[in-house]
Amino acid sequence: MRYEEFYRQSVDEPERFWGEQARLIHWDTPPRQILDQSNPPFRRWFVGGTTNLCYNAVDRHLAERGEQLALVAISSETDSTQEITYRVLYREVNRFAGILQSLDVGQGDRVVIYMPNMAEAVYAMLACARIGAIHSVVFGGFAAHNLALRIDDAEPRLLICADAGMRGGKVIPYKPLVDAALAESKAPPPHVLIVSRGLDRDMQRVGGRDVDYARLRAEHMNDEVPVTWLELNEPSYLLYTSGTTGKPKGIQRDVGGYAVAMALSIRTIFDIAPGQVMFSTSDVGWAVGHSYNVYGPLIGGATSLLYEGLPTRPDPGVWWRLCEKYRVRTMFSSPTGIRVLKKQDAAWLKKADLSSLKWLFLAGEPLDEPTAHWITDGLGVPAIDNYWQTETGWPAITLMPGLDLKPVKWGSPGLPAPGYKMKVINESTGDEAAAGEKGVLVFVPPLPPGCLTTVWRDDGRYVNSYFSHFKELLYSSLDWAIRDADGYTNILGRTDDVINVAGHRLGTREIEESVATHASVAEAAVIGMKDELKGQVPVVFATLKQGVVELPADVARAMQQCVTDQLGAVARPARIYVVNALPKTRSGKLLRRSLQALVEQRDPGDLSTLDDPGALDEVRRALERGPDQGGEEPGMLAARKT
Repeated sequence: MRYEEFYRQSVDEPERFWGEQARLIHWDTPPRQILDQSNPPFRRWFVGGTTNLCYNAVDRHLAERGEQLALVAISSETDSTQEITYRVLYREVNRFAGILQSLDVGQGDRVVIYMPNMAEAVYAMLACARIGAIHSVVFGGFAAHNLALRIDDAEPRLLICADAGMRGGKVIPYKPLVDAALAESKAPPPHVLIVSRGLDRDMQRVGGRDVDYARLRAEHMNDEVPVTWLELNEPSYLLYTSGTTGKPKGIQRDVGGYAVAMALSIRTIFDIAPGQVMFSTSDVGWAVGHSYNVYGPLIGGATSLLYEGLPTRPDPGVWWRLCEKYRVRTMFSSPTGIRVLKKQDAAWLKKADLSSLKWLFLAGEPLDEPTAHWITDGLGVPAIDNYWQTETGWPAITLMPGLDLKPVKWGSPGLPAPGYKMKVINESTGDEAAAGEKGVLVFVPPLPPGCLTTVWRDDGRYVNSYFSHFKELLYSSLDWAIRDADGYTNILGRTDDVINVAGHRLGTREIEESVATHASVAEAAVIGMKDELKGQVPVVFATLKQGVVELPADVARAMQQCVTDQLGAVARPARIYVVNALPKTRSGKLLRRSLQALVEQRDPGDLSTLDDPGALDEVRRALERGPDQGGEEPGMLAARKT
C-alpha cells in the first residue's frame, strides 16, 4: 500500500485502521471497543481486551522459532557475548519471574531496574511484564539523588541493580549509588536484587535487604510462571523524563496500544520481518532502548543485538563488524554516535562486509546534513532521520521503507507516522502555519496507540504539560518546526531553546546547522548569552574533526561567515570557542544549559548525568583564554573577572 493511503486511513478512520493493526498481536480476550475518547485529552485504545507484552515478545514465538536467536548481548567492555534463543529467553524470563514472585512482587507493583545493557536487564523487564508488574528502568549510572527522586515517585516494591557498569574500560560501581539513593529516599523498597558480574569486588551488602540474583536463580531454575493477562489500558511501564519543575515526570505507557504500535512500526518503519536482525545502540534506560532494543524486535519475532560499550572501543570498526557477523538488516543509532565516528578515519566504514545492512535510522536529536551525508556516503545505505519523544514511545515523523519509502530530504525526518495527525501552529495567533512558516509542532488528539496515557499519578500534570498551550485542545511537542509544501517537517529545536536577538527569534538548532556545514567542524552547540544592547546574542562552542591542520581562529572565522551567509547578519555568532570536547550526558545529549550558565558565570547545576567531567573544564579554560572569534580579546575575560 502507498504511504498516502495508509496514513489517510490512520487519521480519518482510526477505529477501522487500528482495529486491523490489532491483528498483529495475540489477544487473550479481543477488545470490545477500539477507541474510547469520551474524556479528552485522555483516550483508551482497545478497551476491554486482554493481552500480555511478555507473551507477545516470547511465548508466542516458541512453536515456530524457538531455536532462533532472540537476543545477542554483546559487551566490548567485559569482552563477552551471549547468544540467546527464544527458548532460552523463555526459560530465563520464567526464572526471573519466579524470583520476583518470591520477593512478593505482583500485579501492579513497581520495580525499578538500574542496570547497563546486559541480558539480565532484558530478563527483568520481560519478567515484570509477565506477572503484570510495572517496571521503571533508570539509566544505569544516574546519580543517587536522581535515582532517589524516581524511587520516591514510583514507590517500588523492589529495586534490581547490577554491581557495576563499565565505560571505556573503567568500572563504574552502581551499588554505592543505590545505597546512597535508598538512604535519601522516602519510599525505599524492602529488597534490592543484585545481579553481580564480579566487577565490584568491594561491594557491600545490607543484611536483610540485599539479595543475590545468582543464588535465587539457582532456586528457581525450573519455574514455570503463567502470564498475567492484563486489560489493554493497564500501565505496562514508567519511563521518567525531565520536567520544568525539577521533579521528573513518570511517562506512563499502556499494554495493548504499545504492543500494537511496536508490531506495526517494526514492520512498516524499520522494515524488520520475523527472523531478521535489528541492532539498536541505545541504552535500555531510554525510550529507544525500551522500544527497539527489547519490545519491538521481540514482538516482531526478530533478533535484537544489545550492545554495551563505546562505538570506538576496541576500535571505530566495532559496530560494523557486529553488523557483518550477525547480518544486521536495520541499525538504529543517534546523530551523536555517528558524529563520534565522524572524527575517526572513514576507512573503518569499509572494513566490514555490510551487504546485509539496508537501513540506518538516527534519532534522539536533529540530524545535521553534513553528518547525514558523511554516513550515507560512507556506508552506501540511506540514513533515515526520524523524530519522536519519550512521550510518543515510537517515531512520530519518519520515512517508512517497510511500507513505501519516500525520498529522503536532508534536514527533515520526513512525514507523519500513522495515527499522528500533525499541525504546525503559529505561536502568536494559534492558527495553522503556512508552508515554510515557523511554528510549534502539535498533534491533534487522540494520540495514536503507543503514546503516553498520562503522567504517573498526576493526570493534572499530563494535561498542563502537554495540552494547555493553545485554545484548541492540542498536544504540544514544545518543538519549533517548519513544514514544506510536500508535507515534510524540519525540526528547529525546543521552543525554550530560542534566542531573541534584537527582536528576532532564532532557534539554536538553525545556527548549529549552519556552523556544521563547515568541513572542519565535527560538532557544535549554540546558546544564547545575555547582551545589554540586543537582549541575547549567539555563542558557539565547536569541536573539530581529527586531522584538521587549520588554526582554530581561522576555522572560527569561517564558521562565523557560514552563519552570516546562510542565516543573515542577525544570526552572526558574537563569540565562537573551539574546544576539544563538549559536555554531554551519558545518553549523548549536549548540556546546553550548563554551557549557558558557565558563559554567564553561574553555577552549571546538576551534573550527575555528565559523561566526561573534563569537558566542562575544557569549556572553562576556553572562557578564560577568550573566544577564537568575536567578543573580547583573548585574556580579557579573565582580566575583568579579577
